[in-house]
Amino acid sequence: MKKRGFTLIELLIVIAVIAILVGIALPRFRGMQEEGLIAQSKGELRTLQTAVESYYIHNSNAYPANLSTLTDETPLIVGSIPDDPFNPGSSYGYDRGGTNNQYYVIYSVGIGGDGSAEINDSDAVAETNGSSCIYVSNASTDTAP
Repeated sequence: MKKRGFTLIELLIVIAVIAILVGIALPRFRGMQEEGLIAQSKGELRTLQTAVESYYIHNSNAYPANLSTLTDETPLIVGSIPDDPFNPGSSYGYDRGGTNNQYYVIYSVGIGGDGSAEINDSDAVAETNGSSCIYVSNASTDTAP
């Protein structure tokens, strides 16, 4: 009587094929995760930008000193400040600058986890600590090298 089943060689070939497929799919999955975090960050930054502009309108044309101010206002502007998806446990960065603090930038540290942005002396956004940050601002972008 003939036994039915897989030989050791057949099993090893199946395991090798599965390992190759996983090796191909894993880097693509990581890239998709990063794209998802970037999209999440951009959406939350736009929401925070709208909240900052709302604060400006309701508070005699002055921008908030920090983002946590948005959760303490009446009328309530935002219930809570979301965490930066690239730096869990920390909120988005915020900086004011320019004449009479008329410009602001809200930023995420970005993929590398070390990016930041600020308003420089020429009233423009300047990225610091690398160029991986994602930001929104009412100031122009510093294009100087």
